[in-house]
Amino acid sequence: MKKLVLLAAMLMLVLAACGKEKDTNEAPKTEGTDEKVTLKVASLIPPMTEILELVKPQLAEEGIDLEMVVLGDNVQPNTALAAKEVDANFFQHVPYMEEFNRNNDANLVPITPIYFANYGVYAKDYSSMDELPEGAVIAMANDVSNIDRSLALLAQQGVITLKEKTDTYYTKADITDNPKNYTFEEVDLLMLARMYDDADAVIMTPAYAAPLGLTPKSDALLTEGVENDFAITLIAREDNKDWEPIQKLAKAMTSPEVRKFLEENYDETAIPAFE
Repeated sequence: MKKLVLLAAMLMLVLAACGKEKDTNEAPKTEGTDEKVTLKVASLIPPMTEILELVKPQLAEEGIDLEMVVLGDNVQPNTALAAKEVDANFFQHVPYMEEFNRNNDANLVPITPIYFANYGVYAKDYSSMDELPEGAVIAMANDVSNIDRSLALLAQQGVITLKEKTDTYYTKADITDNPKNYTFEEVDLLMLARMYDDADAVIMTPAYAAPLGLTPKSDALLTEGVENDFAITLIAREDNKDWEPIQKLAKAMTSPEVRKFLEENYDETAIPAFE
């Protein structure tokens, strides 16, 4: 009888312990936990990567571990974002994003514009557009949004004439007048800098001109300015655009600190696109 009483008492203790353990395991986490949220953002080159590094400590103070994923071309960041391998990306303008969506049935969305990359025409052997010879080769990026942008820049400056736009983008077929019979060569975006030696002129953003020691103010034959839709923008997906870490990242990237950084380090090449 004593053995039965002892066994019953032990059983009650075990059940009580299990119940307590279950209660502990299932208790909801409190808001005061120190666990950090990881936010993965794909990017390519400076100043994009530098801006992300600049805001990383601020986000860390808010419990967000910003993990920058630096990729090797201008396709991978969108592919990774659409596949949910990263949470956002920062390398492109909205027309480029829209073209990716159309071609890939994706749902990427803009969060906030960060800076205008001052688009320009550069030439190694000529100091003005007037010096470019008849039939000169002008290189431009080969994606449709940047072909549109390049042709629009040349038309704005009177180098060529384009017919009225009837589709989403201008193409070379829309050129109605090309007085000096320029040849327009389309190359991969990451090949533009290399074309500086091979073509008569190259149309590119400061991010690709800077490694060559070129700036819009000092070296470009023509520049675009900021009256356009091509600001480099923080991009996310439709399903996570309202996620708090992404909204906090957007706030940090449009802070006075980022504005000061751009003005002090990229005065003429990365013009803030936010108030």
